[in-house]
Amino acid sequence: MAERVTRPVTVEDFEPSVTLGLEAFGTPPAGTSVPTAAEFPYPGRHSFGTFEDDRLLARLIGREYHSWFRGVEVPTCGIAGVTVAAEHRGEGLLGDLLGAVLADGRTRGEVISTLYPTAPGIYRPFGYEVVGSYDTVEVPTAGLAQVRPPVDVTARRATLDDLHAVREVYDAWAAQQNGPLTRRGPSFPTTDEELLAGFTGITVAVDADGAVVGYASWDRGQGYGAAARLEVFDLIGLTPDACRALWRVLGSFATVVPAARVRTSGADLARLVLPFLTWSVVETHPYMLRVDNVCRAFEALPLAGAAVVPLRVVGDRLSVLDGDYRLEVGPDGVRCTPSAADPAATVLTPHGLALLWSGAQSCGNLRLAGHLTDGSPADDAALDALLGGRQLHVRDYF
Repeated sequence: MAERVTRPVTVEDFEPSVTLGLEAFGTPPAGTSVPTAAEFPYPGRHSFGTFEDDRLLARLIGREYHSWFRGVEVPTCGIAGVTVAAEHRGEGLLGDLLGAVLADGRTRGEVISTLYPTAPGIYRPFGYEVVGSYDTVEVPTAGLAQVRPPVDVTARRATLDDLHAVREVYDAWAAQQNGPLTRRGPSFPTTDEELLAGFTGITVAVDADGAVVGYASWDRGQGYGAAARLEVFDLIGLTPDACRALWRVLGSFATVVPAARVRTSGADLARLVLPFLTWSVVETHPYMLRVDNVCRAFEALPLAGAAVVPLRVVGDRLSVLDGDYRLEVGPDGVRCTPSAADPAATVLTPHGLALLWSGAQSCGNLRLAGHLTDGSPADDAALDALLGGRQLHVRDYF
């Protein structure tokens, strides 16, 4: 049998890598920029492949991100572009590729990894679990036009001078959630001109003092009439009236566009000001997370309280997470260290670790799901107090 090697993809591998990607994901829509070998390697992207006699069999990409969790930016390895040649699917190639990409990410300090799966079952064996979803919902513009008018908040079209404030609004919202990407780094627009040019319009909500307290980024879409849709990529308000002002602007399209398609996630606060119930999910992308460095992932969080909890992780197919740990939280901060086996340890699967660390599920639910065993009711309560209490949201697809 020919030798198989997993290694970084180089510029010499560019053409077979592109071909394999087209085989998996199809031809890109018209107008999509086509990558070229001259641009490779792309900033913030780390491609690895499995080769047999220099023939590319499988490929995936690790992307450099940071995610907001509990008000801090956590280094994140985003997994994208996963593709295996049709004749070699089911041969177990993904494990070596994920192991290589995640090991590379750990050298950059990335302590968690996230991805959007086409099928969650492909990634669960490697410790990823669904913690949230990125959704598109349709709301009737006629209903949006009936939203109660705001008090002392007005809406206007953003200019370049507003873009710093727009970014600050996103940061202020995202820092209160678990999960959103920071939108910094090479995968995101670096200039205000790029950001503004990416949409038909960005509308800002401005309070009585002239401060930007919300924004909506949107594309008008094609045509008008029953099939037309207004595409909304962000609608974020820092006050209820900011949300009302933005919804009403979208509602002003009611005579030509019957519905707005809004990108959202979780329990969206902007929905709380709507006077109707229609919120139809038309597309959903589950979001999976893996903790890839137990100690550094816990120590990255500004956990508040006082607790000492022994933990044990079992069942990591990538042989990175398994072992015993001691989590200590107190006045001096958070400390997590490998430890000797403790018979009182709370035992977690990698999936349970992902759900607990991200705040997506409580210890009680993890017990029901079979992802947490042993430990004690007191330690369950301590872990829930340390890690619970925040909504999980994602607003970027990759």
